[in-house]
Amino acid sequence: MDSTTPLLTADNHRRAGGQLRADIDADADQTTWETAKMDLHYVIYSSPLNILLLIVPLGIFFGFMELSHTWTFVFNFLAIIPLAAILAYATEELADKAGSTVGGLLNATFGNAVELIVSIIALKEGQVRIVQASMLGSLLSNLLLVLGFCFIFGGYNRVQQRFNQTAAQTMSSLLAISCASLLIPAAFRATLPSGKSASGIVDEKILELSRGTSIILLIIYLLFLVFQLGSHHELFEQQMEETDEIMSQYSNKPAHTLSIRSSLCFLLSATVIISLCADYLVGTIDNVVESTGLSKTFIGLIVIPIVGNAAEHVTSVLVAMKDKMDLALSVAIGSSLQISLFVTPFMVLVGWMINVPMTLNFSTFETTTLFIAVFLSNYLILDGESNWLEGVMSLAMYLLIAMAFFYYPDIETFGKVPA
Repeated sequence: MDSTTPLLTADNHRRAGGQLRADIDADADQTTWETAKMDLHYVIYSSPLNILLLIVPLGIFFGFMELSHTWTFVFNFLAIIPLAAILAYATEELADKAGSTVGGLLNATFGNAVELIVSIIALKEGQVRIVQASMLGSLLSNLLLVLGFCFIFGGYNRVQQRFNQTAAQTMSSLLAISCASLLIPAAFRATLPSGKSASGIVDEKILELSRGTSIILLIIYLLFLVFQLGSHHELFEQQMEETDEIMSQYSNKPAHTLSIRSSLCFLLSATVIISLCADYLVGTIDNVVESTGLSKTFIGLIVIPIVGNAAEHVTSVLVAMKDKMDLALSVAIGSSLQISLFVTPFMVLVGWMINVPMTLNFSTFETTTLFIAVFLSNYLILDGESNWLEGVMSLAMYLLIAMAFFYYPDIETFGKVPA
């Protein structure tokens, strides 16, 4: 090369430019891959419940290969718990990026996604009894089990815990109204003739009443969202900020947030896998009932609600331990409101769309236990104070109800008993 030869010819320039673009693309790919690995790492370690992710392949394998029905039920039951935690984590991350109003709608919609998925699959399988029992079980677990644990773990080293009596009573009053709407169809059924000739007419009337009631409940829920996200959003935003602050104190991880794309990927992936596990879970219920002797009512009322509510239960207890009882009650009672005002009436309308007679007609025994749960929870928070003994009372009532439903047989059982 002489002194007159240019150092960078047009050909060399094209090759250099191409190499530069290749290097940039490689760096971008590497950056995307590293980001994905980091996001996966933080999602996996976002909750101690995620150790149960190791069971997910076992549940899918047992379900796909149609192996032991009991183990298929157990593995898929345990597998849904961490998947529900990941779904909640991804929803919160996506809600943070979407703004207060849209984020609140996302949390309200996907906050009970697991219950919705399991219930829709159960309805498609014709398991109306399971759906009704799981709705009632979610209410009982939030009103008695979660509230009891909050009072015990928050008050075992304190004389009294105080909370906003007016806010708690407002939520409880709204819950009482929604639960009363679930009791009306049962009272409607109990006061009508029970003969075989009138049975078909009565069932049709109850079905129509349930559908009309569900529409009214959904309207109330929409107005509650307007109240929560519109006119009084400052109060609820402050509570969410305090909850996030308290939960971060239990985490040893540095701050990390997911991008919108990552949040959507984890949200969709968790939803798909939950649907698959729920399909295997619901498909084995009849076999589990036959092999274990447990009733469908007990499985739906005590066992199934643990799947979708485990993460919320942990959050409520941790918040109560920091003496933030207003937040703990908001989580426990707020979740009950979503079940009674949104999930239950929505499932009635879903049954209407797929031609499955899902109603709000619970048995007399079930409505009695629901009334007891609402009555006791309202009585315990009436004075705006709590202590660990009140928590023991709440847990004792839940155990009594669980034991009663353990011995409570399904109606179909009586048809199999020889005369």
